[in-house]
Amino acid sequence: MASEESPLLVPTAHEAIYNRFAPDQKRWIVFHVSFAGLLAMFVQVTFVPSIPQIAKDLDLTHAVVSLALSVSVFANAIGALCWSAYSSFYGRRSIYLWGMPFLCVGSCGVALSTSLQSLLFWRFVQMFGCAGALSLGSGVIGDIYKLEERGTAIGIFFSVTLLGFTFAPFIGGAATQYWSWRNLHYSVGVWGLLEMLLIYLSFPETSHPGTLGIDKLPSRRRIHIKWVNPLSSLWLLRSPNLFAVMLASALMVNTMYVLLVPIANTIGARYGITNNAIIGAFFLPNGLGCFGGTLVGGRLSDIVVRKWREKRRGAYCPEDRLRATWIGGLLIVPLSIGASGLIATYIGGPIGLALNILCLYANGVGVELVLNPINSYNVDIVHSRSAEAAAACMASWSLIMSVATALIIPTIERIGVAWTDITAAGLAVIGQGMIFLTIRYGDSMRASIDVGFSTIENN
Repeated sequence: MASEESPLLVPTAHEAIYNRFAPDQKRWIVFHVSFAGLLAMFVQVTFVPSIPQIAKDLDLTHAVVSLALSVSVFANAIGALCWSAYSSFYGRRSIYLWGMPFLCVGSCGVALSTSLQSLLFWRFVQMFGCAGALSLGSGVIGDIYKLEERGTAIGIFFSVTLLGFTFAPFIGGAATQYWSWRNLHYSVGVWGLLEMLLIYLSFPETSHPGTLGIDKLPSRRRIHIKWVNPLSSLWLLRSPNLFAVMLASALMVNTMYVLLVPIANTIGARYGITNNAIIGAFFLPNGLGCFGGTLVGGRLSDIVVRKWREKRRGAYCPEDRLRATWIGGLLIVPLSIGASGLIATYIGGPIGLALNILCLYANGVGVELVLNPINSYNVDIVHSRSAEAAAACMASWSLIMSVATALIIPTIERIGVAWTDITAAGLAVIGQGMIFLTIRYGDSMRASIDVGFSTIENN
């Protein structure tokens, strides 16, 4: 376990691990994982605008078709845990290649669905196939970039994937309106096939030599099938450090959901906007804020790590990276959502609408200024199981958000937009308080339950 005052000792052999790939190769690898993450985000988001047309074609209600969203959340959580656990045994490249066929087949199955049962089944297969892209991407970047470089690289990775969150609603809606939702999913299947071929031809294995489970077997068959418990990744959350930052990040993400999920009932209703295309456009400023925030947050976290190591004359403390969350978590996130609720309640007309758009953008920036350092921190402290740590946090977010999302609109109906947003802002401040406690007592928290934390010698 890394002590807060442990000296900086980076052996030459360990330094060489991060020099296995030339800078151009590293950029190519980041392109690969970012493109796969963009596909995963695209698959998640484009389904929502298709719901009315799917309901019409299958002669179902919107509410019934929306069950596929719950199936998506469940498949995303289970898939992320499964693929990340197996990546620690078989390697990143193998798992990317195993997941893509599920995505391709599932996409074609969704396109061919003629009943609710078949739609739900194939949607699960589709989401299961792409569920590991974000956690695997974090793990790959942790494999190839050194401690003081990986925050920036993770920021680039997530910024590209968030382009899917930003633009996929428009693309999905337009494809459904002017083409066909079935053709849209056929196209996703083709995209997945091309990505699989690209990975097969030019994506190397990035895991550190000798660290994979399959490398440690005394003997193995040509085709070796090993049972790996996918839920074992969740056991990492028994660490107070990982659990605290997971819960803090969930409370930050919750503010985004509180703003976006009921947007038709809040901003739309307040300013008399009924056009679905215009309402969908309100996702754009938040997505652009996320794009910018994750780029800035990644670079800022690397700068903070270097600054504090210099301040300690080379001593390393993993929690230093979390100091980069202060601006986003304590100021931008709570102020943006609190202000949005008050503006929507008390300020009408174009001025109120413009201010709300600004709040949506600021919220995206603030949330990512918190999430990016936390994602990098998860990779830092359990480097050998970085993909599993990322998957455990993302799966937990999914489960927490699935419950929180169901409560947002009833809460607004009961206490109003302003108080709902202020409550979410207060929860975000509590989340930042958890991060503060992790920074302050991180060393003793890691000492209380050791889940195999990395040290400066193997990070």
